Amino acid sequence: MSVSQAQTGPEAVASRASLQPRPGWLGGLDRLTGPKATKAELWLQLGPAIAAAIIAPLYARSLPVEWTPLQLGLIAFLGLDMVGGVLTNATATAKRWYHRPGQGWRQHFAFVCLHLVHILLVALVLRSGDWGFFGGVSAYLLMASLVIVRSHRYLQRPIALGLYGLALLGDRYWLTPTPGLEWLLPFLFLKLLVSHLVPEETDRPTASQSTPPKI
Repeated sequence: MSVSQAQTGPEAVASRASLQPRPGWLGGLDRLTGPKATKAELWLQLGPAIAAAIIAPLYARSLPVEWTPLQLGLIAFLGLDMVGGVLTNATATAKRWYHRPGQGWRQHFAFVCLHLVHILLVALVLRSGDWGFFGGVSAYLLMASLVIVRSHRYLQRPIALGLYGLALLGDRYWLTPTPGLEWLLPFLFLKLLVSHLVPEETDRPTASQSTPPKI
């Protein structure tokens, strides 16, 4: 079968149809989790996320810090989004949806850029306007994301894991932890660099790609 036939045949039409979100509010859920997510996937995503939204502010309140309702609300939202995001983006259904035809490196990079708002809110609301935190974390996140999405597909997983490891070291030895949110950056980088940007299936290298460069 030719390439054009493969793209326009019945199997391709059925495949594209299976990736169409449902109408109404269910379509909004499909755009987050991927169309036709299984019940097991949905429970795996929602249960821990809701638990994190409850536990995160409770943990923060156990610390000797005077919290405002806004701060506790932000902590609850971040717990929900980070834990839910790590698990959602790791499911097979979400991988198929976010890495469907037409979703290239620009779309993935735009998704990462949306999360700069999370870093900004933490810098303003929980770190008293810490612009060094915002600039440093944002710069590394954008740099690492660009390296991953512009790499050969078959190399994206090890590159993502390596850059995630560097993020963990930076969070541990360079940054001052955010009280109540010591867990935030490990989850943020795990969600974006590993869970979201890395496709479910990676291409095998071609002969030219797998040949070591001459020194």
